[in-house]
Amino acid sequence: MCSPEEEALLRLEEVFSATLARINSLVLQPLLETTPEPSDPRGREHLRLLQQLHQSSQQLWEVTEESLHSLRERLCHQDSVGLESLLLLCGADRVLQVHVEYIESYTRCLVVQVFQKAAKKKREYWRRQRKALWQLLSGVSSEASVGTALAQALCQPLAHHVQQYVFLLLSLGDTIGEHHPTRELVVHAATVFGSLQSFMRQALDQAMATQALWHTLSSRLRDVLCTPARRLLQDSQDIPVMVTPLRAERVLLFDDALILLQGHNVHIFDLKLVWIDPGQDGCMFHLLTPEEELSFCSKDTQDRTVWQWKMTQAVCQALRGKKDFPVLGAGLEPSEPPTCRCVAYTFRAEGRLCQATYEGEWYRGRPHGKGTLKWPDGRNHVGNFCQGLEHGFGIRLIPQASEDTFDCYKCHWREGSMCGYGICEYSTDEVYRGYFQAGLRHGFGVLESAPQALQPCKYTGHWERGQRSGYGIEEDSDRGERYIGMWQADQRHGPGVMVTQAGVCYQGTFQADKMVGPGVLLSEDDSLYEGTFTRDLTLVGKGKVTFPNGFTLEGSFGSGTGKGLHTQGMLDTAAFPPDPSSTRKRQLGVGAFPVESRWQGVYGPFRDFVSAGCPGDQQEALLGFHVQNARELRKSQEYLCCERTQPEACAGRMEDVLDELLQHREPRALRECLRKALGNSLHPLGKLLRTLMLTFQATYAGIGANKHLQALAQEEVKQHARELWAAYRGLLQVALQRKGQAPEEDEDTETRCAEVEPLPRTPSPLHADEETEAWQGLSLRSHRVRVKDLQVHGLVLPLMLPSFYSELFTLYLLLHEREDGLYSQGIASLSLFPDTKLLKFLDVQKHLWPLKDLTLTTNQRLSLVRDKCFLSATECLQKIITTVDPREKLEVLEKTYGEIEATVSRVLGQEHKLPMDDLLPLLIYVVSRARIQHLGAEIHLIRDMMDPIHTGGLYDFLLTALESCYEHIQKEDMRLLRFPGRWDSREPW
Repeated sequence: MCSPEEEALLRLEEVFSATLARINSLVLQPLLETTPEPSDPRGREHLRLLQQLHQSSQQLWEVTEESLHSLRERLCHQDSVGLESLLLLCGADRVLQVHVEYIESYTRCLVVQVFQKAAKKKREYWRRQRKALWQLLSGVSSEASVGTALAQALCQPLAHHVQQYVFLLLSLGDTIGEHHPTRELVVHAATVFGSLQSFMRQALDQAMATQALWHTLSSRLRDVLCTPARRLLQDSQDIPVMVTPLRAERVLLFDDALILLQGHNVHIFDLKLVWIDPGQDGCMFHLLTPEEELSFCSKDTQDRTVWQWKMTQAVCQALRGKKDFPVLGAGLEPSEPPTCRCVAYTFRAEGRLCQATYEGEWYRGRPHGKGTLKWPDGRNHVGNFCQGLEHGFGIRLIPQASEDTFDCYKCHWREGSMCGYGICEYSTDEVYRGYFQAGLRHGFGVLESAPQALQPCKYTGHWERGQRSGYGIEEDSDRGERYIGMWQADQRHGPGVMVTQAGVCYQGTFQADKMVGPGVLLSEDDSLYEGTFTRDLTLVGKGKVTFPNGFTLEGSFGSGTGKGLHTQGMLDTAAFPPDPSSTRKRQLGVGAFPVESRWQGVYGPFRDFVSAGCPGDQQEALLGFHVQNARELRKSQEYLCCERTQPEACAGRMEDVLDELLQHREPRALRECLRKALGNSLHPLGKLLRTLMLTFQATYAGIGANKHLQALAQEEVKQHARELWAAYRGLLQVALQRKGQAPEEDEDTETRCAEVEPLPRTPSPLHADEETEAWQGLSLRSHRVRVKDLQVHGLVLPLMLPSFYSELFTLYLLLHEREDGLYSQGIASLSLFPDTKLLKFLDVQKHLWPLKDLTLTTNQRLSLVRDKCFLSATECLQKIITTVDPREKLEVLEKTYGEIEATVSRVLGQEHKLPMDDLLPLLIYVVSRARIQHLGAEIHLIRDMMDPIHTGGLYDFLLTALESCYEHIQKEDMRLLRFPGRWDSREPW
């Protein structure tokens, strides 16, 4: 059975629905019809507000009709329709929202006096409607203005209706009892509409106060400050407050802004960018804004508390974007506004940010976190900020004078300036990749022009305060020159080497970009000039030329326009010919540039990173980042977007790196761990290796592939291995420190190592002039080496050598080109003859010949079959070119010897140890049949790069034996020409 309260709700909704219909026909519809489309902006705004109010009224009538329908259904079908079906109960929140929207539309009209102005424009019409209008009202004086009557007609019925809602719902709750299943719905609805009643009362009070405020201000201030949605929360004329340092005459707190009136000046502060600091003094508190710090002071604590409380709540409300509900001061504890916010703001004060708009994260009045900064002149910066300054990774676009051109800086920043690693793409199509300090290039970096530039060039090296300074490499592809050496103030200054595409090399001292004083010139044919040059590297003054044949020319040199080079001096043809090998192998730059100091700009950032404990904010600068190129960034509507690994991911990755180092410290596991690390560009060691590869290629590839730079490159590779090992040790110490473990002891201690060394041997009758020792057995040799050297040469160098092998081996090829040419001629000559003839020529004792390996017919009394003897040893030696690891090459050589000895033992039918007299000719045979190209370059690279622990040991001996074979084969071609008859012998074997 329905309760009396439900029947009362039904009658209430019927009356209110009819009232809304009358208000619409009597007030709202005429207001819209009698308000023509105005021409001024203010009039158009009033019309828009009236249209919104009419729409809200229509929605309110529709929801009232729905509520009325649910009540009728309940009364007509009491048995089947429960109390919970009433819209006022099941849809209380929806009904509430419609009421709130109507109240907000109504108060917007009220604040800007829409009703008074509308009534004034159509005064005669509303005078005729006065009697009908007053029938809607109660308690309103008949002498009140039409504008006031219109305002009351649109609000009074709603206020009465909500009041009746609350009364009837509370009564209904008391009627149904505590255990009724719908009691919670009833209590919730009563609470909601009770809050709505309070909200409406306060909204009307604020609207009336705001409307009254505009009458106290000048028309100019009204035009600046008056908006329909703005509400006055506090006025310093009601509760006095003093503001410093601005000393405002009047302070107005609105729900969206803080306004300070100071004479003719108006200071407006967006509440979303206001931070409140309670002061130490009980009568004072402070405000932080993007460009001002204000202090509010009241005469007593209570006034200060009111201002601070209202300010706090207004800031919270502004950040939420809606008014508090149910209402401010409803007994809830005041909430604190968040310290970190995300807001847009345009700076006004003079300075570097004047007129710039920042949109992003803030902290206590300063840009802090991720954000975008845009200047009116087209400059854009997006990235990380700290305390108002660019700090962390950021991208900046700077427009240039010509149309649609700009400089793009993708870099790490510190306190507003570029600092750390960055990539800069300039409008001139130049690209710089390297380090910055205080906004200038500083440290290691690469500046490269576009390939299509008029004068393409590339500089790889060190910078200081924006200028090239220190060790660096410049390649001028247009002139076909590469400079390797020292720089100062953007000019070549100090010792340097100039390499040309024509194969001519200069070494000397440069000053102000020109060579001065004495120097050295090496030509392609190994002629050597020692003397002075002009500033454009032309021979001038006293000097000496040493030709490859040993002739020398000493005197004065000069040149004239169109006359070529001319000299006056003494030509000496009686000098002893120099050693051709030493003439060809002259090296440049070794003593001029200490290897330890060449690439400190590459090692330095890594050392700083490790010494700082691998902090997260430096990881991206070390490991690098990927961003779109400048043109893609400019085309993007979002500007400056970039694909980058998040700092959290970098931090997690670094933790994994350090943990992995701790877990793989045993020799075998460490080798695999380092192999994996060096092969990963996202690993600190892998990143360091790739940067070193870049410097190596910049120095020795292309124009720099000159044989006179081989020693310079060789010692550089070894230094890189030492630095990579030191980098690993540094990371390991950080990992131990983070786990609270004791650091490992220093590696510079010495350890005693045992190595196999050859015993003295007797001279060989076959090659007594080349071999002075015979190899009859092995013994153990003991010597001391540093633990660090063992790890660098035995572990790191073989792992990193593949990264430099291509350029390095090219230099070895060029340096030993002549010897390898003679060796190839010898191989070609020896390959023309069958095995038995070759074995006989090399004086290999016949009882060692593996004749059973030769497949002969009865007619083949002399072998015409080739490449069958010692086939396993030959195939084994050929594997020496399949690896770049010096130790693996030496192991191949050792296995080759083992295969030779195994074949001999099989032939003799017993285990046999070969003396040097027998080993050397057999090894020459195997080398000749293996036909390894560029064997001389291979041998010298192995010797230069092998672990020093093997010096004087078994591997050293085997390499010496291979080198002896190589030298013999170079000479065999001449011997064959001298003794052609030996190959025509038809003696049976």
